[in-house]
Amino acid sequence: MANQIHTLRILVVDDNQDAADMIAEFLVLCGHDAHVAYNGSAAIEVANLIVPHVLFLDLGMPGMSGLDVATTLRGCAALSHIKLVALTAWGDEETRTKVKHAGFDQHLLKPACLDDILKSLS
Repeated sequence: MANQIHTLRILVVDDNQDAADMIAEFLVLCGHDAHVAYNGSAAIEVANLIVPHVLFLDLGMPGMSGLDVATTLRGCAALSHIKLVALTAWGDEETRTKVKHAGFDQHLLKPACLDDILKSLS
């Protein structure tokens, strides 16, 4: 019997459109339903529409930061269950503390290897 893939709805948010698109395309190739948003307000809008299982979120975006998005999502009952993964180049202790307090479940450093991205889905 072939391995069955559990399809997840995933939202990838990054102001670097190429990076967001590449990760989303990889996730689609792995059998998931991946969507993208390129800023914080679009992330909240798309999350409300698709209610993703997992959200990969860049922190350093103009306007609404990834930390602000995470705090907003955690405050919304319908979206509070989403697995939030910070996907950022910032890995210092202060950022890690802010990520934890904002309600993220995981913190990946860019450039993240594709295996780590897949492992974070479990």
